Amino acid sequence: MKETSKPVENAVLAIDAPLPPLGEIVVLDALTGRDGVNRSRSGHPQIAADNDQDAVLAWLARYADSPNTLANSRREVERLFLWGLVERGKPLSSLAHEDMLLYRRFLANPQPVQRWVMAPGRKLPRRDAGWRPFAGPLSEASIRQSMVVLNSLLSWLVEAGYLAGNPLALSRQRRKAPPPRVTRFLESDLWAAVRETVLALPKETLRQNAVYARARWLFSLFFLGGVRISEVVGNSMGDFFMRSDAKTGEQRWWLQVLGKGNKERLVPATAELIVELMAYRRTLGLGDLPAPGEPSPLLFPAAWRRSKHPAPAWPEPMTRSAIHGIVKEIFDQAASHWQQQGRGEAQAEKLRAASSHWLRHTAGSSLANSIDLHHVRDTLGHATIATTSIYIHGEDDARHAAVSAAHKLSWTSSGSCDVDQG
Repeated sequence: MKETSKPVENAVLAIDAPLPPLGEIVVLDALTGRDGVNRSRSGHPQIAADNDQDAVLAWLARYADSPNTLANSRREVERLFLWGLVERGKPLSSLAHEDMLLYRRFLANPQPVQRWVMAPGRKLPRRDAGWRPFAGPLSEASIRQSMVVLNSLLSWLVEAGYLAGNPLALSRQRRKAPPPRVTRFLESDLWAAVRETVLALPKETLRQNAVYARARWLFSLFFLGGVRISEVVGNSMGDFFMRSDAKTGEQRWWLQVLGKGNKERLVPATAELIVELMAYRRTLGLGDLPAPGEPSPLLFPAAWRRSKHPAPAWPEPMTRSAIHGIVKEIFDQAASHWQQQGRGEAQAEKLRAASSHWLRHTAGSSLANSIDLHHVRDTLGHATIATTSIYIHGEDDARHAAVSAAHKLSWTSSGSCDVDQG
């Protein structure tokens, strides 16, 4: 394919200066996308955007509650947006299938380097004069991921009635593989080592006891509730509530969680979890159970005590990074203990690599091998059973045992191996 790239030096203000962030790009009227050749001309658009920047920002707004997803998606679409304007002289809504093929090649070798690639070894803030969209050529895996993000964007814009078609839809489609089994979870022996590490934390001083109580409650919440770290930060103790069983009348505790995608779900608060909640609240000088709607955070700073903070003062929720630090410290200690016992370097390194999300995966793996997958799906807040099925390690283990027992080659069982020379 012959590339007919036509860089448009005046498409973006000060092309040789830092390329402006998405949402601040000033372009010629002809390049806003209002008259893009791929704009939908029929039906009723489902978004108010009348230019490409606003349409893209409407798509990105869906990820406002997922900072990492938002940052990754914004990076990929900003690169395409700028490339279309600068290298092709086209707005996003005029890019055709052939343009997308050229863009894929561009990702593997962004040229010209002085415009698109940062100086080696430098990581600069977005508005720095030396900032560029790329640190270097993308790997094949990164290119595929970029195409996945852009395909999601373009498909959504078609569904929203903004674009007439998705130029990436004509690309070769590979057969979708089944979701891989999750590997970032702790097997029973590693999970036991983590629990032992928490229980072994020092408790001689008031401060040490507070640190121990907080760690024990946090790990209980992650495992028994299967919650995400963002859900620990974003929900409160007042989200625990009691409800009567519709059939038996038995009182049951639940935790109402506002989670990923701004979706609510009910997490069964088991008797064990409620016992841990009560024990933790006692160390804080609080009543055993939270009042309905109580705005107290799910996790408190270790130095906080009710005796020092008269009602109704509550601390700010702990940050994600602070909670992450608590979890990583426990995992590091567990790894050190594991090594001291001479139990294997590889498993110690797995403990060191673990994070809070591994605890959610560990909870999912434990549940999926024990109860109906529909219950696991709803407890963890998965969109589909297919997502939940990645936790079914028990079936894999049973299959491995069955195949190993029944499927043998037995080279040595029949004596010597005589090959017919005929």
